[in-house]
Amino acid sequence: MRACANAPKPAAAARKAARAWPPEHRAGPYDRGSIPGKSLRVSLLDCIEKETGANPRWSVIWLHGLGADGHDFAPLVPELVRRDWPAIRFVFPHAPVQPVTINGGMRMRSWYDIVSFDLAGRADSRGVDESVARVEALIAREVERGTPASRIVLAGFSQGGAVTLAAGLRRAEPLAGLVALSTYLPLGTEALARLGETPEPARRQPVFLAHGRQDPVVPFSAGQDAAQRLRALGMEVDWREYPMAHQVCLEEIDDLRRWFQARLAPHSG
Repeated sequence: MRACANAPKPAAAARKAARAWPPEHRAGPYDRGSIPGKSLRVSLLDCIEKETGANPRWSVIWLHGLGADGHDFAPLVPELVRRDWPAIRFVFPHAPVQPVTINGGMRMRSWYDIVSFDLAGRADSRGVDESVARVEALIAREVERGTPASRIVLAGFSQGGAVTLAAGLRRAEPLAGLVALSTYLPLGTEALARLGETPEPARRQPVFLAHGRQDPVVPFSAGQDAAQRLRALGMEVDWREYPMAHQVCLEEIDDLRRWFQARLAPHSG
């Protein structure tokens, strides 16, 4: 994650988080996960967890971007969450370390191999499937802890946002919502052609999509395309754009806070 100039600096935000909330802790690895209708099974990696209060009633699973790790967005929790909200458990998983083709085979944390700069062929479909399985197991774990799918938000930045969309579009039971920042739909030409087959429950999930107009990593047009395709499915899409590059800014965090508030309000009290 890269922050805008007017966003909280990571170190300062981390110090504030340490004072404002219970400290984060390490969890996992969890058991195994699978994709409905597929035989693929994977083991999930360790996670960082941060709870905003005792007995969380909501969960947010947040996927980091390429080359980062689960610590990347944890400092933003106190900037995002209001004190009067129900307790939320934030789960920040670490992606596997693997070679990334477009980076010369360098090993780094990645949700899937990026095999091309061309968006249509950028994502390794097998790797996307494996990460979707990991996400499904994390969701199942939260359900086991007492948080229903209707109170789980799946979020991600960049490559993590791509996995968020891929996983969300396969859901047989809707989540509370999807948050995808500075990202794109990680689907090849054939998969895009089958987008109309998206399950009806998945279409009921509200989506927060945001992108920087000067993004040099994931083209702004890719975010616009994702928003248009999701709206064509009948999904409720809150599309936001900002004068920034491949990063997150304070205005975006404020908008996301309001989006979360709208999800939480019907369940408050």
